[in-house]
Amino acid sequence: MSSTLAVDLMGGDHGPKVTLPACVQFLQEHPEGRVILVGQPEVVSPLLESHRLKDHPRVEFVPASEVVTSDDPVEIALRRKRDSSMRRAIELVRDGRAQACVSAGNTGALMALARYLLKTLLDIERPAIATYLPNQKGKGTLMLDLGANVDCEPLHLLQFAVMGTAYAATAGQAQPTVGLLNIGEEVIKGNDTIKRAAELLREADALGRLRFHGNVEGDDIFKGTTDIVVCDGFVGNVALKTSEGLAQMLSGMIREEFTRTPLSKLMALVALPVLKRFRRRVDHRRYNGAALLGLRGLVVKSHGSADAFGFEQALLRAHEAVQGDVVRHTERILEAMHESSPQGTESAPAS
Repeated sequence: MSSTLAVDLMGGDHGPKVTLPACVQFLQEHPEGRVILVGQPEVVSPLLESHRLKDHPRVEFVPASEVVTSDDPVEIALRRKRDSSMRRAIELVRDGRAQACVSAGNTGALMALARYLLKTLLDIERPAIATYLPNQKGKGTLMLDLGANVDCEPLHLLQFAVMGTAYAATAGQAQPTVGLLNIGEEVIKGNDTIKRAAELLREADALGRLRFHGNVEGDDIFKGTTDIVVCDGFVGNVALKTSEGLAQMLSGMIREEFTRTPLSKLMALVALPVLKRFRRRVDHRRYNGAALLGLRGLVVKSHGSADAFGFEQALLRAHEAVQGDVVRHTERILEAMHESSPQGTESAPAS
């Protein structure tokens, strides 16, 4: 199945110097993929020439005169910069010219523009940010929300689980298990929001909408106890930043320890294959690409400081989500839940 990705070339710390080489690599490795590159012509055109993309059969260029910076308030992105590369890329998804948008730009602006332009799916009150974190099993644990919603009601956590279940299917997990992040595994643990969310998740499990494992704790994220972990955006963002910092710290400590003395350097040489495998498993770049779920279109957020390899992984996340038809799969689950309850999922209609 082919996929067409709208790429915001100007977003992130490095802009086209990173995003364009990543697109080149993506096109080389995925002959079924197409990209629509969005950016400022005066900046991008010379680079298209140098990367031999100007006349590429699977590449289209859409000009945009403005850029949403990392410091721009959401209001600026929404109301004033109407010709930004970020906005134009999302509009391509809205208009059906692209199946997903990928950007490394301002997270708040990207979420606000995506919600405004694409709207939310049936009954979804709040879209969520989801990405994979490394675990001991090597497959990664899908976690959401990672910062879009600081305060959540029980219904929101249920909807996150539904969206995560649909998204995990794009990674080949037909029946992923869902864990609710809590301060303990016992049913009696947690505040009222968590307890009520657990009840809703058990009801959804009984109806066959998803597979609810139960409460999980922080260490279960990295053990891989469940395929999906659901939490509010405040906790999720802390966990994400902690995992990135921990991976960098461990890599730095290992590098330092194995270069202290001639003997330690010799030991490092012997252990090099193991060290390489470890570094690859905890490399946060491999997990780059957070999906904005709950929208009537696909949007993937890359880390702003990502290098070309990391941004390519974000493109791959978007490509896989298109291949798995994650939006339609989410719609089917939501429609079934809506029909099974006289009040839908206890929420107002989506905007």
